[in-house]
Amino acid sequence: MTAWLASLHFLRPHALWLLLLLPLIGWGWQLRRRRSNVWRQSVDPHLLPHLLAASGRAGWRGLALLFTGYVLAVLALAGPSWRQGDQPLWEQHAPLVIALDLSSASQAADLPPSRLLQARGKLATLLRQRQGGQVALVAFAGDAFTVAPLTEDAGNVALFLDALAPDIMPADGQRVDRAIAWSARLLKQAGFREGEILLIGDHADAAALEAASQAAKQGYRVSALGLGSVAGTAYRARDGSLGRARLDAASLGQLAARGGGRFQALSRDGTDLEALGVLAPESLDARQASEGRGRDWLDEGYWLLPPLMLLGLLAFRRGAALVLLGACSLLWAMPSQAADGGWWRRADQQQHARMAEGVQAYRNGDFAAAEQAFAGQDSAEAQYNLGNALAKQGKYDEAIGAYDRALRKQPGMADAAANRSAVDRARQRQQGQGQSGKDSSGRESGSAGSSPNASRAANNAKPASSSSTPSQPSSPPQSQSQPSSPPPSQSASRAAEPPSDPAGDQKAQQAADAAQRERMRQALAKQRSGEPPGKTTEGQAPADETPEQRERRQALQAWLKRVPDDPGGLLKAKFQLEHERRMREGQ
Repeated sequence: MTAWLASLHFLRPHALWLLLLLPLIGWGWQLRRRRSNVWRQSVDPHLLPHLLAASGRAGWRGLALLFTGYVLAVLALAGPSWRQGDQPLWEQHAPLVIALDLSSASQAADLPPSRLLQARGKLATLLRQRQGGQVALVAFAGDAFTVAPLTEDAGNVALFLDALAPDIMPADGQRVDRAIAWSARLLKQAGFREGEILLIGDHADAAALEAASQAAKQGYRVSALGLGSVAGTAYRARDGSLGRARLDAASLGQLAARGGGRFQALSRDGTDLEALGVLAPESLDARQASEGRGRDWLDEGYWLLPPLMLLGLLAFRRGAALVLLGACSLLWAMPSQAADGGWWRRADQQQHARMAEGVQAYRNGDFAAAEQAFAGQDSAEAQYNLGNALAKQGKYDEAIGAYDRALRKQPGMADAAANRSAVDRARQRQQGQGQSGKDSSGRESGSAGSSPNASRAANNAKPASSSSTPSQPSSPPQSQSQPSSPPPSQSASRAAEPPSDPAGDQKAQQAADAAQRERMRQALAKQRSGEPPGKTTEGQAPADETPEQRERRQALQAWLKRVPDDPGGLLKAKFQLEHERRMREGQ
């Protein structure tokens, strides 16, 4: 009890000021009661106290009920709270779009060895030390292009740092205004009403200042990281002409002021990033970023509404007892209605809740419970998920029927068609094994649809930021497609071929993990001995490798060697195509 009282507080305490109106309400009640007394027109005033002595108590009871109801209403409005609950952090991402100058001026050597290398190093530090939040990278010169879209994986953005160079840009120049406008567009397309844009450059013109003002009006703060020195140095442009680049700190300061952000010149330590506030976003709780959920005080004011409603029923002059009995029956039925899904929920909301329960049961490995949750729903997603749950239990015929119903409702559902084919092949293998008299736990039966890829696709599904919304489903490796599954349709984890034997699937996964650890051990041994890690010899092949497996491995290695490793060329081609498209469309 003491702990409960210690944690009791109000979420909206300013509403308690309304309690000061109680004396005014009492005075108004008394004044109204006097005016509505018909005996005052017929009885002398000195006789009224004796005449109304019997009915005075009833009047005071009404005033007490009015005061009690008013106090309960004010307390409910103030939001009493004494416990915390899990809340999804919908706005935890604190998005940041980094716009980097990749014009010819970025090759200036006033920041040795060059501005570009200094900027790359600073970006690497930022991506490594940033405590959560989505990050995107934009490169600009004569125009702005997306290097990496908004993502929570900063390491995915860091993969492109070494490929950043002025020669990947289709046109030279320093259009800072286009970089800010394009960054704001990325944030808006991602659905963020607030975010931050970090410009890395050496100056800002009038168009850039106007673009920063427009971005600030949309809710996006614009900060600037100065690149270069005040003295500046000469550089050679793409067309062969000589130019001079220098840091214009005044214009960048104006840019940050217009955009509601901050300005700092690039320094060799991390003080510039700390001053800009991009390492630990203010709207992000770093302790809760990994889980995607937080703790928040719950508004318990709704518990005061039932007694307030009961007091309101006493205002009825006739049939109050009958109405009161009906209200008590309704309150008694509320727990059972809540257990059945809630009388306040629409049909689509109840279906959404059932889909979420089925998805959670599927991820927990309770495929029977997932089957019960998905059964009886007519949507294509529900029938597809039902097929997955049935296939995981070895009910291949019923699973194929569920996939057929999903395909009839959504003929273009590629995953349903792929999984139906996989289940059909597993069923045929099972029937063939039964006819040939082979034991169901043998090698062929155990491998039916239990490939390591399928097992990893089912086991490595990661939940999204919402607690009831599952992750994007894993698609078959052949198609690599990821269809979306917006609420209320929920998709369970999709595997290429649902395994027919969970024990065989677990053994296959363990064998694959053991093989992976052995390969890592061999690679580390090669690295210690000074031998190149990519070098393989015939003696290092597994002892039980068959000629077919060796031939397949050699063919795969030869194919991988032919794949060019040129991320800069990929970005250059991507930017060139986008530039040509904009030119055709008049952008």
